[in-house]
Amino acid sequence: MLGQKAFTLLELMITVAIVGILAAVAIPSYTDYVMRGKIGEATSTLLAMRTKMEQFYQDNRTYIGACATGTIAPLPTGLKYFTVTCPTLTATAYTIQAAGGITGEQSMAGFTYTINEANTRNTTAVPNSSWGTATITCWVTKKGGLC
Repeated sequence: MLGQKAFTLLELMITVAIVGILAAVAIPSYTDYVMRGKIGEATSTLLAMRTKMEQFYQDNRTYIGACATGTIAPLPTGLKYFTVTCPTLTATAYTIQAAGGITGEQSMAGFTYTINEANTRNTTAVPNSSWGTATITCWVTKKGGLC
């Protein structure tokens, strides 16, 4: 008989260990990458809502009454990861807020972004300290409080 060729148990264990190390590094990086992609839903919605608020103000000379169904600036519906509200709404000022929610396998809970009539962008809440320390005077899109 000719010599058989096969993998030894040691070779298989080394391969499994290498794959495990690669997975331990790749999975957290991928999870962060996916989360950063979901943040775009909040920031783009806030910018679009700000434009609508300014259009509403041009027509009515007040922000009161905006953020309502049937106006040029209704609150957006159907967002997958964030809920948008108008917690501050006066004749001359507004604040629009996008708060993360829990949907599917990955939660965006803990993220809260705001914008106001002066185009001041703030991150008022982050899920943990690796994302920075809120309140941050920009929209945090990466860990470490980076905008």
